[in-house]
Amino acid sequence: MAIEELKYIIALGCLHMNNARKVRGLITTYGNAEMAWHEITHEDKAAALTHAQREIEFIGQHGIATYYYKESNYPARLKECNDAPVLLFGKGNLQVNEGKYVSIVGTRSATERGKEQTRRLVLDLAERVPNVTIVSGLAYGIDVAAHRAALEAGIPTIIVPAHGLDRIYPALHRPVAIAALDNGGILTEYPSGTEPERLNFVARNRIVAGLADAVVVVESKIKGGALITAYLAGDYNRNLYAFPGRPTDVSTQGCNALIKSHRAQLIENADDLIQDMQWATKHTAVQAELPDLFSDMDDLEKRLFQLIGSSEDGKHVNELVEETGEGYNQVASTLMMLEMNGYIKQIPGDIYVSTKV
Repeated sequence: MAIEELKYIIALGCLHMNNARKVRGLITTYGNAEMAWHEITHEDKAAALTHAQREIEFIGQHGIATYYYKESNYPARLKECNDAPVLLFGKGNLQVNEGKYVSIVGTRSATERGKEQTRRLVLDLAERVPNVTIVSGLAYGIDVAAHRAALEAGIPTIIVPAHGLDRIYPALHRPVAIAALDNGGILTEYPSGTEPERLNFVARNRIVAGLADAVVVVESKIKGGALITAYLAGDYNRNLYAFPGRPTDVSTQGCNALIKSHRAQLIENADDLIQDMQWATKHTAVQAELPDLFSDMDDLEKRLFQLIGSSEDGKHVNELVEETGEGYNQVASTLMMLEMNGYIKQIPGDIYVSTKV
């Protein structure tokens, strides 16, 4: 995209902050942003254009990526949403159109139980679903727990803030945001200088919902931003899930309400989400490879490889001797051949694990 056109897109966005439909309508009506800019009248045009020029400089100085809704690099899922941002600013190692995307949201005043549910969900998704990305808003509570779990698991996480890329809010979560730049990053519709105002938090929730294949509410009170994201997920035809809680728990009353109203599907773990989404898992992918692997194996090698692959914790050599009914020396030599060929590896304690899982 030409720098001049980008400047006028940003300027229109500054004039009509949090009104993407208006900006898109102007561009559609006049053919492009520059033509729209010259046709409209507005008392703040001069200030907006000055801000846009500063933003162009900021983008160049800090290596900011831009995603325009008419271009191919724009998140495809967001293109399906009629109120999606016209322009996004991104920083980090962002892949916005590859793999599966799960948005995880919830209350800022999360319980320890909620934080652990979030962590367990993310770790299990990372272990089982190939190429999964976690999306959230970096807020206190469930949001930051989701980002931290993604970093722990080594999978991409996308932060969607309610401000520009010249700051991080809350500042306490800056280390999380910095760490996310290496695997995922930060994606916002707001230019630099934009303060994290309340209306911006409400507006950014549509990005969190729109980016996702599935939206999960871990904990939410009967009112709150997480429920706004949940309702938006329904509007966008995204799969919506919620963890249930006890009726007396204030922190999960919103989740229970979503489930009771049939807006959200009840889940208790990652397996529930994976099964409902009908996603292939890493284990499934391994099974699909087995016929080719087996073509190079004799009967005992196949049996040992299957037994080892069937256990997440691996198998002790004595277990394999017992389960195959073969002699110890025969099993040990066959295991050595499998290990030499890269199918399994030995870990401390005479335990064998599959390298293909």
